[in-house]
Amino acid sequence: MTEDTIVIVGGGHAAAALCSALATAGCGQRVHVISAEAHLPYHRPPLSKSFIKDLAEVPQLHRDAAWYASQGITVHASDAVVSIDRAAKRLKLSSEKDLSYGTLVLATGTRARTLPNLALPSGNVATLRTATDAERFRGWIHETASGNLVVLGGGFIGLEVAGTARQLGWSVRVLEAAPRLLARSTSPQLSEYILQHHRNLGTEVTLGAKVGEFAFEAGNLKSLHVNDDEWLVQHLLLSVGAVPEVDLAHGAGLEVENGIRVDGAMRTSDPDILAIGDCTCFEYRGRLTRLESVQNANDQAKVAAATLTGQVASYQPTPFFWSDQGGLRLQMVGLWRDGLHTVTRPGSAPSSFSLFHFEGDALVAVESANAPMDHMWSRKLLEAGRSPSPAQVQDPQLALKTLL
Repeated sequence: MTEDTIVIVGGGHAAAALCSALATAGCGQRVHVISAEAHLPYHRPPLSKSFIKDLAEVPQLHRDAAWYASQGITVHASDAVVSIDRAAKRLKLSSEKDLSYGTLVLATGTRARTLPNLALPSGNVATLRTATDAERFRGWIHETASGNLVVLGGGFIGLEVAGTARQLGWSVRVLEAAPRLLARSTSPQLSEYILQHHRNLGTEVTLGAKVGEFAFEAGNLKSLHVNDDEWLVQHLLLSVGAVPEVDLAHGAGLEVENGIRVDGAMRTSDPDILAIGDCTCFEYRGRLTRLESVQNANDQAKVAAATLTGQVASYQPTPFFWSDQGGLRLQMVGLWRDGLHTVTRPGSAPSSFSLFHFEGDALVAVESANAPMDHMWSRKLLEAGRSPSPAQVQDPQLALKTLL
């Protein structure tokens, strides 16, 4: 291996996007990818939706093995980096191999947050982060025509799975400790709409849930206490958030906060080590921010590729997200926060609308429910730095594209 070798640690969306960008730049032969998973990098959003619906569906690869080979990219699957020797610029792998690098890119993603008093793995308790997780969960779903599922946590993944399970005829209970769903990510208005949507699907949702003792029997979770009541459990999905994978970075002495700290060029506190994707944190509008989204993975990979090929680039995101929850299509651009002024733009049906959030006269974020065109033009407005007036966006007869 040579001094210009690029080693990417991780097999998620950010790693795949960086491989594609480097191949386009003609640098594929310099690239090694190390992934603990047996699969080549694959799309993760379908895992909580179409993948668990269909027993025949396989992970949707970003690129197949032939493409990596044609680009000269070496993929080390079913292996993992154990430690980083920054002085020697070498990696120790779980296979006991050593690998040197010229530049290292950490695309380590996140892992599912767990609870100290909930034993994992357990026969009827699962998390959902990887294809292996989803295959196991899918096996439960298709064991019987119907069953009972408790979803512990009212975040995006938990609600997506809840919607999918209901569509497949399962009885579903969602337990959320906060006073509303998606409290850290969405406005109160959208949160309330999502709550009613899931209840209309027949999902039982408990807010302010105080989960206490877990009781196990023969390796399975038998019951849990919720607000002092005992609930029997057939299957449970633990979906209480994600933790950035920073152990390698921390062990190597890199700057770590809520993620691996990077600058606008995706460099860490070591200029020979970059980081991209869900594992990173960075300055966004004066706040230290960590994003978990496909957009963030794609855009940071493009900036990292520019940095690695000697170009000048700086990450200036317009964050956007989406979520499909049992027939409800949510699309969000910008970051909602408390204290913003909100106006509603009606859609073409009662289930279609957008919430425009302003700070003073400045448009900051837009949340859309079943309104894809509103979302598309809202993204363009924010990317262009345009801020229409509240009166303009409230008028459904005024096309948003005319405001650009």
